[in-house]
Amino acid sequence: MTQPAPADRPLSALVLFSGGQDSTTCLADALTRFERVETVGFDYGQRHRVELAQRGVVLQALRRRFAAWDARLGDDCVLDASVLGTVGDSALTREVAIQMQADGLPNTFVPARNLLFLTLAAALAYRRGLQVITVGVSQTDYSGYPDCRHDTMQAMQRALSLGIGQHVVIDTPLMWIDKAATWQLAHALGQRAEPVGGGDALLELIVEHTHTCYTGERSRRHDWGYGCGHCPACQLRADGWRRWRARKV
Repeated sequence: MTQPAPADRPLSALVLFSGGQDSTTCLADALTRFERVETVGFDYGQRHRVELAQRGVVLQALRRRFAAWDARLGDDCVLDASVLGTVGDSALTREVAIQMQADGLPNTFVPARNLLFLTLAAALAYRRGLQVITVGVSQTDYSGYPDCRHDTMQAMQRALSLGIGQHVVIDTPLMWIDKAATWQLAHALGQRAEPVGGGDALLELIVEHTHTCYTGERSRRHDWGYGCGHCPACQLRADGWRRWRARKV
């Protein structure tokens, strides 16, 4: 969805950054393409709150390891979106077993979560003078959440542009790729930043520091990172890692 900016105005981006694999890959992608990049996270009462702590760890690790990205990486903030825990009851906001619902979606679905996140991000981007909003949604290899679909992103882009009164670009680098390709993209982005060892360094950073597990488990280390190994987020991440490693061989 990203469109080129005028030649005299370099593109800037605001990345929705959770501290997970997908948003870290999107951040690396934005740091490769845009001159100025800021990040925003959301505290919505998620039970896997460890991801909020890992955000800062990942950002510091990126700054230390990739000097070129450090020069482009600007401010970070965390916004209060706790209202979602009140109106969007789910397995991500209360201690219940993860299971499928009658509507065919897992009960980890937080209704309208991405819609609220994008609205808040658009307001922040407007005030900060950032032209692009980057978000790590995908409808290729995901849990079926309707607010991750391409059509939803197109509709939000139009609605936000109309509501703010200026063009809003919602950038979705992962929309049409699966989890195996997301690992591959991260390796390619790291390699582009630093041709000698950068690809492996970024993968190591993602494995060691990012958090995806819905249960907040960080005591169990797998080859793909930390997590319970059983929740939908862990299963997607692990399966993508295995498929990517198989392709490499």
